[in-house]
Amino acid sequence: MANRDGVLQTIAKKYYGLRMIGIPDLFEAVTWAIMGQQINLKFAYTLKKHFIEHFGVKREYENTTYWLYPTPEKIANLHIDDLRKLPFTSRKSDSVMGAAKEITSGRLTKRILFDTQNPQKQHETLLTLKGVGAWTADYVMMKCLLEPTAFPVADVGLHNELKKQMNVEIKEMERLGSVCYVLSLEVVV
Repeated sequence: MANRDGVLQTIAKKYYGLRMIGIPDLFEAVTWAIMGQQINLKFAYTLKKHFIEHFGVKREYENTTYWLYPTPEKIANLHIDDLRKLPFTSRKSDSVMGAAKEITSGRLTKRILFDTQNPQKQHETLLTLKGVGAWTADYVMMKCLLEPTAFPVADVGLHNELKKQMNVEIKEMERLGSVCYVLSLEVVV
């Protein structure tokens, strides 16, 4: 797909063989996306580390500590102040706990999203979650559902990197998003 586009083919050749790392667990994908909203990546990683170390499960193996991501059941039963201590904003706390409740109730699962077989419906379903906007829905679809049509066109980091790598402006970025969407539909169909 990228090799057919005059702008994307340069990046495709430069990074040939690299694959985007997915997040198989829906709860982790949603909560990680919420944690990373509108903050720099370093602080997002700090929040995630605190979140995992406070609410996850620690395992020791051969003198190395490994952490298991917190379960949605554990997070659904927290009080907002439990997350505020990490320091999550009230809004992020509420959104993370809301996602945990939707997943533990069974109202949101990967199976439900996959069964729709429609990326637009998947996107709409994710948008019903408190604190999930277009960027977050696209991120979850891209990283967890591995949806080829998901493209976070509003991602500032992506804008900056494309501008740096290829001298691409925002209008061209939007065109690339449209091209990727149309080409990926061709691949899916």
